[in-house]
Amino acid sequence: MLDVTSWSRDLAVEIGGRDVINHAGAAALRLLADRTGLTGGLSRVLTRRGFVPVHDRGRVLADTAVLIADGGRVLSDMASLRDQGELYGPVASDPTLWRTLNEIGEPQRRKIARARARTRDHVWSLIEQRHGRIPPSRVADRDLGKTVVIRMDASLVIAHSDKDLAAGTYKGTWGHHPLMAWCDNTFESLALKLRKGSAGSNTTADHVEVLDEAITQIPARRRRDLLVTVDGAGASHGLIDHITALNGRPGYRVHYSIGWDLGERERAAIARMPKKTATWGTVLDADGSPRPTEEAGVAELTAVLREYPDGDRLKGWPPDLRIVCRREKPHPGAQLSLFEEADGWRYQLVATNTPNSTAQFLEARHRPHARVEDNIRCGKDTGLGHLPSTSIDMNRAWCLAATIACDLLCWLRLLCLDGPLARAEPKTLRYRLLHTAARIVHGQRKRKIRIPLTWPWASQLATCLLAALALPPPTRC
Repeated sequence: MLDVTSWSRDLAVEIGGRDVINHAGAAALRLLADRTGLTGGLSRVLTRRGFVPVHDRGRVLADTAVLIADGGRVLSDMASLRDQGELYGPVASDPTLWRTLNEIGEPQRRKIARARARTRDHVWSLIEQRHGRIPPSRVADRDLGKTVVIRMDASLVIAHSDKDLAAGTYKGTWGHHPLMAWCDNTFESLALKLRKGSAGSNTTADHVEVLDEAITQIPARRRRDLLVTVDGAGASHGLIDHITALNGRPGYRVHYSIGWDLGERERAAIARMPKKTATWGTVLDADGSPRPTEEAGVAELTAVLREYPDGDRLKGWPPDLRIVCRREKPHPGAQLSLFEEADGWRYQLVATNTPNSTAQFLEARHRPHARVEDNIRCGKDTGLGHLPSTSIDMNRAWCLAATIACDLLCWLRLLCLDGPLARAEPKTLRYRLLHTAARIVHGQRKRKIRIPLTWPWASQLATCLLAALALPPPTRC
């Protein structure tokens, strides 16, 4: 009979060997930060007159982003870089890291945002050179071409200890309620506002602030064709009016696709729609295939609402506002309103300002907004799900470093990886690439990372590191 415990009979343990490193793949993230000009840009904006630190503050912030992208959750995780001195050289201590984050206030955050925008402009040019274009946002059976899609959503971050701005949330938990904006084309983190736990889901001022910050992160040449998507929490006069005002600039097109509330006027409009199935268009699934009209349908309510017997029921809203309605047979256990229970259909509404498009396309275009939940989930796995300090300023600086970490992982996939790894989530990238052990070999006045032949992803890691080393620097500061 086979002895299933025989694998350990000849094992022994000793301390020895030189030039062995762990987390060798994280060097690709550090190379990305350096070769794209991010580290240099952070260094310039964090320089203080008359103060020459031992560890450059831009270098420390970039290394913080690297450790977060590598899976770090607390400040002491900087040891994952510091203990690999043969690869990374001198790395800041924990007290220096603490001081660096503590020095980042509102003025520094604004400067860092400008430095990130300049770096992103260069990175997008590299992406275009490698792929021929910026990855398009895909909806149903087509893509949106050159349109850059900004998806906004809020999420809860639970606090397990006393922290500044932590408060009770709408779900009965305790923590913070940050509002975020992500680029659906590249999955980069464009903006984040760390708010108290009791902050509202539909606070207009917060949505406008985050949206404006997100737009400034988009390279100027790509801001002329934007789509902003928000769930029902963003359906406010202030946000829609703000986006409408952005369209006043010649040559600019900023469209929105925002979840809309099923209120009394909308229920009355649905009741006025003809009951026959032919009135409702076909709904497209995620792969573009049509669903039977007996199961789901889509129609536009704009004309019915505008021409109601007692007058325009959308009076006060922008004249180009359109309301699209989707209905479907509810699945078992679905939470329905009394109107939906009586009607037998579940309804979802979308507000948009996109002209000359069918209700079928507009509804299919809005549904992928759910992808922002995946971005947030990966962001929480990359530093945003745990705030390491009781100080709100420290936590804001940490979140800033975490959003940079999310960008580094996106750039790694777009500039250095191919195949399945170019679509892998952070956990997979860490196991297969970033946490790989290797050796540092010295010779001919050079250092060489030697990856074990037995590692299944050795060739992918080597290709990734070489691609990062070959990135051209930005032509301007």
